[in-house]
Amino acid sequence: MSRTLVEHLSAGLPAEAILTDPDITASYSHDMASFCEAGVPAVVVLPRTVEEVQHVMRTATELRVPVVPQGARTGLSGGANATDGCIVLSLVKMDRILEISPVDRIAVVEPGVVNAALSRAVGEHGLYYPPDPSSWETCTIGGNIGTASGGLCCVKYGVTAEYVLGLDVVLADGRLMHTGRRTAKGVAGYDLTRLFVGSEGSLGIVVRAVLGLRPKPPQQLVLAAEFASAAAACDAVCKIMEGGHVPSLLELMDRTTIRAVNAFANMGLPDTTEALLLAAFDTPDPAADLAALGALCEAAGATQVVPAEDHAESELLLQARRLSLTALEAVKGTTMIDDVCVPRSRLGEMLEGVERIAEKYGLTIGVCAHAGDGNTHPTVCFDSADADESRRARESFDEIMGLGLELGGTITGEHGVGILKKEWLAREIGPVGVEMQRAIKQTFDPLGILNPGKLF
Repeated sequence: MSRTLVEHLSAGLPAEAILTDPDITASYSHDMASFCEAGVPAVVVLPRTVEEVQHVMRTATELRVPVVPQGARTGLSGGANATDGCIVLSLVKMDRILEISPVDRIAVVEPGVVNAALSRAVGEHGLYYPPDPSSWETCTIGGNIGTASGGLCCVKYGVTAEYVLGLDVVLADGRLMHTGRRTAKGVAGYDLTRLFVGSEGSLGIVVRAVLGLRPKPPQQLVLAAEFASAAAACDAVCKIMEGGHVPSLLELMDRTTIRAVNAFANMGLPDTTEALLLAAFDTPDPAADLAALGALCEAAGATQVVPAEDHAESELLLQARRLSLTALEAVKGTTMIDDVCVPRSRLGEMLEGVERIAEKYGLTIGVCAHAGDGNTHPTVCFDSADADESRRARESFDEIMGLGLELGGTITGEHGVGILKKEWLAREIGPVGVEMQRAIKQTFDPLGILNPGKLF
């Protein structure tokens, strides 16, 4: 660690905002992804103000030190992993909700605001912030913006990018830039706001966000439909979407996931169930909507359809889906969670392909999916202490991404590229795409100090 670096940072930051103890800084070195290298940070800083972030970036530019922005480190692609000798810029202390406007239907927040805290705060005003990643109780808005994260409600409400109206961004050299708007409409100039959403901290540091809100919908009702094959469940998904239905949630679990959940929590799902489809509506008459959807499921071959009668029953039905990842982790102790999105019409082929890959590599791979938007999460279970099994896990993970591209999909629907998928990003967007992305990066970060080694 450079004494000069700490001295420079100390000139514009309070002492408690600078962490140098190696035992403490080591805990900031990585997010939750497997198979992603992480370096040793020189220092961790926890600013509370925009001016302090600007000071950090001016210092980094002057001394040519890389900066890795971080939120809650719940990411699954290594996008928040430290590089050797970097400044880890943790934004979790910038956690204020600055404004909630029911008239303009916006919230203005700092990047460290936790997703669930924002959702509860706007709910008190009769409003709704839809993006709800599975880590919503701990993940931050800044991290959600960095990875353009999604969640269970995307099928109806869309992902984070749909709700980011404007940003305040500290650039690599410390300048503050304002993008976007707080109005309902606005098309002035290039859409730089959308450019920053999903940029994984490689173009600038988001220090404030204007977020669009919706009126709070009624509580949703949930339906569970059991199928004797994954193909039948995927056929039901296609019929639901083709029929013009707009569920607030449409989730799928394959047989491997169902059995893992049964073993983990004794949920009592029949052993003959090959796929479980969960659907919900938050409409004024959700029971009628569920009845229509249930009929489509039965026509597609559902062996049992169970609609909830109230919110409490709905929560019980959703419990199996919420336990999926925890249950799959318990199978072998370590998981790699893929994030491949395919056209809805190819969802059945995706699940069949994952099953073949699991057999080929002799691994347990469970799939839970945001079926309504084709976003699958094949989860590879393996023993990290077994070198051969770890190798097979990584190879199967890559083969799943290749399958997704073959089916006309994308390597990531909501987790981002980070370190884990940067080779695959190049395959997806091609050499011209990579050249243009690097040109954009060069414009915003000519010294290459912002989150280096990520994306490409």
